[in-house]
Amino acid sequence: MFESLNLRALMTPTNMRMLGAPIFIIMILSMMVLPLPPFALDLFFTFNIAISVLVMLVAMYTRKPLDFSVFPTVLLVTTLMRLALNVASTRIVLLEGHTGPDAAGKVIEAFGHFLVGGNTAIGLVVFVILVLINFMVVTKGAGRIAEVSARFTLDAMPGKQMAIDADLNAGLIDENEAKRRRKEVSQEADFFGAMDGASKFVRGDAVAGILILLINIIGGLIVGIAQHDMPMVEALETYTLLTIGDGLVAQIPALIISVAAGLVVSRVGDDGDMGSLVINQVFSNPQVLMLTAAIIGVLGLIPGMPNLVFLLIASGLGWMAWSRTLATQREAAAQAEAAPPVAVAAAGQTENIEASWNDVQPVDVLGLEVGYRLIPMVDKSQDGELLKRIRGLRKKFAQDVGFLAAPVHIRDNLELRPNVYRITLKGVEIGTGEAYPGQFLAINPGRVTGPMTGRETRDPAFDLPAYWIDSSQREQAHGLGYTVVDASTVVATHLNHLILSHAAELLGRQETQALLDHIGKESPKLIEELVPATLQVSVVQRVLQYLLDEGVNIRDMRTIIEILAEHASRTQDPMELTSRVRQGLGRAIMQSLFPGNSEIQVLALEPTLERILIQAMGSGGGEGGAIEPSLADGLLRQTAEAAQRQEDIGLPPVLLVPPQLRWLLSRFLRRSVPSLKVIANSEVPESRTIRVSAMVGGAG
Repeated sequence: MFESLNLRALMTPTNMRMLGAPIFIIMILSMMVLPLPPFALDLFFTFNIAISVLVMLVAMYTRKPLDFSVFPTVLLVTTLMRLALNVASTRIVLLEGHTGPDAAGKVIEAFGHFLVGGNTAIGLVVFVILVLINFMVVTKGAGRIAEVSARFTLDAMPGKQMAIDADLNAGLIDENEAKRRRKEVSQEADFFGAMDGASKFVRGDAVAGILILLINIIGGLIVGIAQHDMPMVEALETYTLLTIGDGLVAQIPALIISVAAGLVVSRVGDDGDMGSLVINQVFSNPQVLMLTAAIIGVLGLIPGMPNLVFLLIASGLGWMAWSRTLATQREAAAQAEAAPPVAVAAAGQTENIEASWNDVQPVDVLGLEVGYRLIPMVDKSQDGELLKRIRGLRKKFAQDVGFLAAPVHIRDNLELRPNVYRITLKGVEIGTGEAYPGQFLAINPGRVTGPMTGRETRDPAFDLPAYWIDSSQREQAHGLGYTVVDASTVVATHLNHLILSHAAELLGRQETQALLDHIGKESPKLIEELVPATLQVSVVQRVLQYLLDEGVNIRDMRTIIEILAEHASRTQDPMELTSRVRQGLGRAIMQSLFPGNSEIQVLALEPTLERILIQAMGSGGGEGGAIEPSLADGLLRQTAEAAQRQEDIGLPPVLLVPPQLRWLLSRFLRRSVPSLKVIANSEVPESRTIRVSAMVGGAG
């Protein structure tokens, strides 16, 4: 009973699929050593032809190379199967060839008789031509394409990985999509590398076919004359016919497989199957079709030419051009009917309308104005890519920062240049740039290996040198180390950078109340005890703005609310409350600056300068201490130099100061050294080790 259960478990469809490949390989290897009857040879030769045709059709209908990622393995297995069949057929030809032309099966006999007419000379010529076409043209070309594609794909991998990281950081994709894209980039490089190696199998198969042909003819003559006492002419005709039939029945599937390999590696784009792409790109222009028809028609009128054939083809091309022109006109008419009518208001009608409160339009919190050439990027009816990216950007902002920003209001502005966009915050411009739909921005991250030809510019988000390039230069830019992004990504990244920079201004009273209401759904008692019983919403808003202003996210609202509730009975000062909150969030703040449990390498103040600044704070009444101008200049210069050295060695520029100086120095240094983070000693968790990498002094 147990044996029957185990057998039943092994016969499941999943297990059968897993066992299918090993069993098939073992069968192929067995054909090389075990004798096969003629019927088995017919079966396997027919199966070989069917597999080659199937593989070629799959290659034609594949949209991108990775959709047929198993092709290198298929190429190896089919080549091995052809060689095994050659060995098996050679054995039976030499053993039974003296009995007649059907000794090796009906398939070899058919190829020997019907395809070459039983003429050995013709068969030999056809076989040599097929081998040359396969070896010198198809296989060599496909191998070269795979080799170059593998090289360019490997060179472009760093740039593609950086582009994926840029999309992830900008919130345009999530972590799962980033992992999928990284895996696809790696698989693409592996695929073309495997295709480069697999093409060598086909090339070796062609050489083996020629050698097997010569061996079979010479061996057949020796066996026929020496062992079976056949006349030399009869032995030559019999064994040559069988050998050529055997070679042709193997080389035709080999040629089909080689064509499939060429189709896979030479494919560009993934918009459709091969047949659709050829028809759409070759036969879509009616002017080209009409001109070709005219040229063929003129050639058909020349005396001595096959006039009927030329004129017939010219007529067919002319009909295709005429039908394509009619189809284009119908599409244009349908689009014109679908377009919404434009309403034109008469000037006299507007003069009679009284002003009302409806004429007072509120200022958009966040606005994006675009020139007319950028309208397709934000047009919902045209499925504008930028709209999707902005939706993803707001979602990523809410996840990373901790509150939902106001929606971005998009409108066209005819006063802007055609390719210019402008980003506004509460009606005031905070950023502007240019974008070119259909082109790509190649950004120099500082490690490129050569220049690009294109429109020289600067990346609007991070002010890096860049070039606007055509899509045909994209792979070249990847190979040189540039980060290549499309126009929609450029605008979305710039918008994301500005939103993060102005997060504090985006947190208004309404957003603060909505955030408190959201927290109140999970912890109603916590919110009821704090707002408005102990603190007003305005004080909570100010504390959160102070945190956002210095790059601290407010995702951990539970901790923030608990700390505010603990200290609100003793002080209502937003700055003092912010300091308390920062201490409570110290572990998260340090984690964002120094991930993991690594040593914290920071800048620090000279003790003398530290005492001077503390005295200045005391004399200024706590908030508004005054620093001597010469001391301030030296402090700014030395801090900027020390921060730059930290960045050069790959460390975040962080200045560690006493708690009473943190607020003063943070505001004072922010404009001159925007990348510098000022943290207090009390914000560093006890579990983290501090190492001072440089001291900042105030002299000179």
